[in-house]
Amino acid sequence: MTKPKVFEKPTGVKDYLPHAVAKLRRIERDVLECMRQWGYEQIMTPTIEYYDTVGVASATSDQKLFKLLNQRGTTIVLRSDMTAPIARVVGSLLKDEPFPIRLSYHGNVFRAFEEEGGREAEFYQTGVELVGDASPEADAEVIALAIASLQAAGVPSFKIAMGHVGFLNGLFQETLPGLESEQEALKACLLQRDHVGYRDVIRKLSIDPAWQRELEDILRLRGGQEVCAQALELSGNAGARAAIRHLCEVWDVLEAYGLQEHVLIDLTMIGDFSYYTGMTFEGYASQLGFPVVSGGRYDNLLAQFGRPAAATGFGLKTTRILDVVEDEAEAMGAALVVYESSERAAAMAAAADMRAQGRAVVTALVAAEDKGQLQSRAQAGLIEDGSFIYNGREYKALNAFFGKGEQE
Repeated sequence: MTKPKVFEKPTGVKDYLPHAVAKLRRIERDVLECMRQWGYEQIMTPTIEYYDTVGVASATSDQKLFKLLNQRGTTIVLRSDMTAPIARVVGSLLKDEPFPIRLSYHGNVFRAFEEEGGREAEFYQTGVELVGDASPEADAEVIALAIASLQAAGVPSFKIAMGHVGFLNGLFQETLPGLESEQEALKACLLQRDHVGYRDVIRKLSIDPAWQRELEDILRLRGGQEVCAQALELSGNAGARAAIRHLCEVWDVLEAYGLQEHVLIDLTMIGDFSYYTGMTFEGYASQLGFPVVSGGRYDNLLAQFGRPAAATGFGLKTTRILDVVEDEAEAMGAALVVYESSERAAAMAAAADMRAQGRAVVTALVAAEDKGQLQSRAQAGLIEDGSFIYNGREYKALNAFFGKGEQE
């Protein structure tokens, strides 16, 4: 095996330079504040968890978990999502907290993808979990908050697609009873948004042509509230019809929020069938082909941690959002305090006073002629709009220390 060069890093991880960190922290701050205004309290969980608890409970397939052995030989994992760790906390440290519980989070997660283009092994998520409320109101609340969070993050244009795993489960039970492998093949195609492959699987099925048409018809179930009526006509299965009625109620609540323009119903949008139990949704920014937010209902997870409860939530793909929001201001948001060696102590005291007022300050020792030149430029008005270049760096303000005060 070739030894990596000193500047190399593992595939799937990246360095974030100051301008990217500024964007990431701004998104984190603004989104978490938005969530706080909706009544969600922030929680932090460990980066490592036991495989036999959080690892097996997560929505991440086993081969995508980063596994480690501790000194006792116990398998631990780097967290692959934030939902399973929060479920562990709700079932333990918060076991006496009354429902509903509203929690928010921001953190890095890890998934061991193969060396595929554009797939990150470490990325950031910001999201919420609403535990202990099974109502359509709760599902609508997390979608509405996802929309508000995308707006707080600065995503300029996006659309939320909403589906329900119960509809497809019921439809497949009705049209493909007992054909488990065929059902899984169709689900896999829908999960990958492979509609061509989905149709190919249907054509190879030895079932009544009427059932084949019914299975193909769901590809057209995409739009507004009218999709609910169309879906009710398509299937007579009780589970499928109950799922559609739930989606109709969620839509009604979103209309009350005034957010229907951001949402469409897409009954081929199913999320991970092994994890979600009801409503699911994804949000797409107009500039990206990958979702920037995803979420849904996962009513079975909490039982694995000893406190059965309904739950719903979402996670923003914060790292992806970096690519679609505007850069932060290019100029360094700091004042520059320049001083001669004889003025060092007084200059440092002046800088400390400015920092105490909340300003960012950089200090620089300069020769007398350099300080004089900066002073002359400032007094002549040649440093405009509080922005100037010094030693190749751009600053927003100049504070030349002259012994008796500062010159802006």
